Amino acid sequence: MRYDGEHKAQTRERVLKEAAAAIRSEGVDRIGIAQVMARAGLTHGGFYAHFSSKDDLVTQAIDYMFEDRYAAFFANLANADPRAALTRFVDHYLSMRHRNAPGGGCPVPVLAGQVPLLPEAARARFRLALDRLRGGVASLLERMGAPEVEIVAAAAIAEMVGAVAIARVESDDVIAERMLQAARRSVLARLGLGD
Repeated sequence: MRYDGEHKAQTRERVLKEAAAAIRSEGVDRIGIAQVMARAGLTHGGFYAHFSSKDDLVTQAIDYMFEDRYAAFFANLANADPRAALTRFVDHYLSMRHRNAPGGGCPVPVLAGQVPLLPEAARARFRLALDRLRGGVASLLERMGAPEVEIVAAAAIAEMVGAVAIARVESDDVIAERMLQAARRSVLARLGLGD
């Protein structure tokens, strides 16, 4: 049976969604093609109609994770009030809601430790996506007239990623929340947005 292009695109999207969820919850090295296809409600045989290999799937899933997470951020970047947009970004990133939702949050805290072990194409996609995120934050800082926007954006993102990663390891919610609040104050101050 032949399917139209829209059906094929929807099926591919479903597979990418399941692959992204599996990567976030189990890690890249623990996912298998058959497992991802089954989670998407498809047979293993249909995989190669969409992807050339598991490496290709991982590479495309990285794109999917970043796009899924940051599409709204980038869509509103040019027109947003930079101070308000950065404050919202930091507030959400360093929230308990984000800490408690690794399956739908920023892929950086989940994937950063795995990236050096990924195939080069996947590493390149991760770097490009991270560069785009850093560039988005830097563009908002630039519109605020901040100095050294690229370095400040990179440092702020690094601090946020680290805070979320460590807060996810912390079993005591009160301590995790206090860590995130401290990181929030620190990052906002770094960005010139202190209370």
